[in-house]
Amino acid sequence: MQAFEYKVVPAPHKGTKAKGVKTPEARFANSVEIILNEMAAEGWEYQRAELLPSDERTGLTGTTTNWRNVLIFRRALIEEVTAPGTPEFAAAAPPVKDPQSRPSVAPRHEPEPVPLTATAGDPEAPADAQPIPGPGAAKMVSDDGVEELSPVAGMTAALKARAKQRGQDED
Repeated sequence: MQAFEYKVVPAPHKGTKAKGVKTPEARFANSVEIILNEMAAEGWEYQRAELLPSDERTGLTGTTTNWRNVLIFRRALIEEVTAPGTPEFAAAAPPVKDPQSRPSVAPRHEPEPVPLTATAGDPEAPADAQPIPGPGAAKMVSDDGVEELSPVAGMTAALKARAKQRGQDED
């Protein structure tokens, strides 16, 4: 069974300026794109955005409910190597043909390295970094049948295209 760990980060409140990004919508999309790409570079997979209530104190005795936008990410946990002599080790180890030989320790499963990514046009990006947005989402990936997800590069490319189209419509 695959286990996951989750990370929740606050969604951006305002846009980030960048070359060629002029409208407030495009700047906001750029802020979201930066967060998604940073988290993807650390191995986190974007799941969804949520709007959640937060009860906060006001004054001495009062409370108010503020609604917070957060971004939810997940990544697979690395399976730990089990020690010889434990029931988990016996279940995980392959059957031994020679009674004189000792079972070997199961190899540790490391996650595949995440390719370096950079926002397209970033002058400080490493030379071997893949520019994002990329070609876009080639297919949709399902998450336990709950919702449909697309890779981060496809979503951000769509947001940029939408912001660009809206900018052209306003001219």
